[in-house]
Amino acid sequence: MMAALDRPYWIEARLERREGWDDDAYPFNLPVVRTTDVLSFHPRVTFLVGENGSGKSTLVEALAVAWGFNAEGGSRNFGFSTRGSHSPLHRFVRPVRAAHRPNDGFFLRAESYFNVASEIERLDEEPGGGPPVIHSYGGKSLHEQSHGESFFALFSHRFRGGGLYILDEPEAALSPSRQLSFLARLHDLVRQGSQFIIATHSPILLGYPDAWIYQASRHGLERVAWEDTEHYQVTKGFLNRPATYLDVLLNPE
Repeated sequence: MMAALDRPYWIEARLERREGWDDDAYPFNLPVVRTTDVLSFHPRVTFLVGENGSGKSTLVEALAVAWGFNAEGGSRNFGFSTRGSHSPLHRFVRPVRAAHRPNDGFFLRAESYFNVASEIERLDEEPGGGPPVIHSYGGKSLHEQSHGESFFALFSHRFRGGGLYILDEPEAALSPSRQLSFLARLHDLVRQGSQFIIATHSPILLGYPDAWIYQASRHGLERVAWEDTEHYQVTKGFLNRPATYLDVLLNPE
């Protein structure tokens, strides 16, 4: 088994403000974009967190496309497009790569995972295409499994280690217990020389030790500790005092 990476495959992303950049237009006017010049990555796991609309998913999408992944998800070999809705931000992202390159990679975005599963089935139906693609995903159609099962089949079978994996809200289809199982799988892949960049709302996933957490807010991106994320604090507060929270939230006045 390979040791965990001492240096990342992706060292940092530099946002270059050149022709076409418009501070007053989306997505360049997002605080996470407008205030960021360089985003450095942990050699193992980097998290991006923030409220809905904070721009973290837009930034993760731009990172994935700048690295060479398909905007809707998949490996670097996926070239399909269901709807070209991604922002132009990727054109202004310059990856600073390490000398050693990953042997594998995948971009998972929860909102377009259905499209990726459909593309996998389409590739399997192509004549003369070699071994069925679905074998890499556990041998069973992703559409014939529950959303959570198909997500976990991806993590368990398709992610092989020694890779760069960019994930946008991987917890979307996972129960809390499955999120814990995902943490164990993530750790296995880290020990096999993988690097992860993950946008998430899950305080469970954010608990992975020794990760870097960037919190997106109206002030931009800020490195924070797990316990200082709003996700951790709100979840802990509610679990410790549910009656107090519910009294406030459900009071009609």
